Amino acid sequence: MYLAFNDLSAMFVDRTGIKEADHEYYIVCDRADIPQQRGVFMPLNEESGELLKAIANGAIAVIWDRQRELPHYTPNHFPVFFTDDPIIAAGRLLQTYIQKLDGERIDKMKITNFVLFNKELLKENKQTYDIAVMLEKIRSSKKEEGGE
Repeated sequence: MYLAFNDLSAMFVDRTGIKEADHEYYIVCDRADIPQQRGVFMPLNEESGELLKAIANGAIAVIWDRQRELPHYTPNHFPVFFTDDPIIAAGRLLQTYIQKLDGERIDKMKITNFVLFNKELLKENKQTYDIAVMLEKIRSSKKEEGGE
């Protein structure tokens, strides 16, 4: 189950661009130079690169720091979700997505890949951002609670 436009809309009420309820996102990435077909670009620092490069590499939406000026070349229809703190937003987005996947029992499920290279983000949260590892932690904790 992919991350969808409606998931982001629920998290980020301040947004611009088209409202495509059927948009599904295959990847969330914090680096513009990474191929990101049907991706959400989430620049977390200066090393993330330019939005234009992310769009050229397949990004179809962006989660943007409200404190930064949106580049003038951003297409009017391009979905932009604004946040006050991109690092906190990244953590919330991952948690929201994990909750969305929780309970899914499909053997070959299509999932959104999170590709985050920001070392500070990983240090700050002291956890993995590998969706498979996170889901396994959830399943393990449910087993311990007698839920499965």
